Amino acid sequence: MASVVDTADETRTLVRYEARDGVAVLTLDDPPANTYTYELMQQLDAGILRARMADDVYVIVLTGAGEKFFCAGASIPMLNSVTPTFKYYFCLHANETLNRFEQTPKLVIAALNGHTVGGGLEIAMAADVRIGRRGAGKVGLPEVSLGVLPGTGGTQRLARLVGKSKAIELMVTGRTFDFDEAKALGIVSEVYEAADRDAFLEQVITYAQRFTPPNAAAKAIGNIKRAVQTGAELPFQDALAVERELQQLLFQSQDAKEGISAYVEKRKPTFRAR
Repeated sequence: MASVVDTADETRTLVRYEARDGVAVLTLDDPPANTYTYELMQQLDAGILRARMADDVYVIVLTGAGEKFFCAGASIPMLNSVTPTFKYYFCLHANETLNRFEQTPKLVIAALNGHTVGGGLEIAMAADVRIGRRGAGKVGLPEVSLGVLPGTGGTQRLARLVGKSKAIELMVTGRTFDFDEAKALGIVSEVYEAADRDAFLEQVITYAQRFTPPNAAAKAIGNIKRAVQTGAELPFQDALAVERELQQLLFQSQDAKEGISAYVEKRKPTFRAR
C-alpha cells in the first residue's frame, strides 16, 4: 500500500492510495465524516493523476474510510473560517479535480460505504458507476439548509442523472434518502448487501476487476467513456465524429484483433490493453 501525501502538509495523509490487480483504490480518510478541505482535494487530485498515469491500473475505485461515511461534503468549520475569495477558488479547484475523474479514460467506480451527502454526493456523481451498501447511510444534497447551493458540480450532474425537474425538487427540499431509492432514481447503479465496510469494498473490487485485462478490453472501455463524456456536450453530428475517430483507434489495436479473432474462433478472448 502507498499513500498520496500533500507536500504542503506531509504530516496528514487524507487520501490513501492502494493499487492491486489492475485496480487503484482511493480512500477518503479524514474521520469521522471524511469531509473535504483544500488539502484533501489536493491529495485526491494527486491520487487521480497517479492512477491515470499508472500503466498497470485500469479501473479506479473511490471510497471512504470507516463504517459510517463515504463523505459528508466540504468541511463546515473550514468554510466558516476562510474568506469568500478562498471559497470561490476552493470550489474552482474542486470542480477541476472532479473533472479529472470524468476526463480520465479509465473506469471510475464510487463505492459508497456510508452516508453520501452534500459534497460527498457531488464527488460520487463524478464517477462513472456508483455502488451503495444497503442500509449504510443516506444520499442527498441538503446544501439549501445552509443557505447555499451544491457548488461542486451538484446542480449540473444531478440534473443530468435524474432530469431537471426531479433534480430541482431534490435540491430545494434538501431531502436525503437511502441507497435503494437512489437506485430507483438512477443515482446509483447497484446496491450490495455486506456485513461491513471491508466486505463491501471487496465486493466492489471484485466487480471492478471484471473491467481489467485479461477479462475486458480496457482500451475499449476507456474510449467508450471518452465518447460519452465528450460527445454528450457536443452537437450530435460532432459527437458522431468523435465516436468514429475513437473507434478507428480501437480498430488498430491488438485487443480489437484479439476480440474479433476470438469471436470467429469461438473462444474466450484474452485482452492485454494494447
